[in-house]
Amino acid sequence: MEVLLFGIAKDIVGKSEIRFSETDELPGSVGDLKRLLTASYPEFGKLSSLAVAVNSEYATDAVFLTKDDEIAIIPPVSGG
Repeated sequence: MEVLLFGIAKDIVGKSEIRFSETDELPGSVGDLKRLLTASYPEFGKLSSLAVAVNSEYATDAVFLTKDDEIAIIPPVSGG
């Protein structure tokens, strides 16, 4: 499972991707992944919103994840 990070999410983690290996305990859903990220990187809890795309499609917290998924963490965007 590959998690791609953009914007402030990339800054929080300090790298542009997180890879889960076959031996890692994988999050079961998008909601589980968000909780895991917040537990590992508490700054995620301070974001006002956070979009998640699974295999190039926006996903709700209830979407189940598999080891072959490509996930993008898309933080809130501001600007003009």
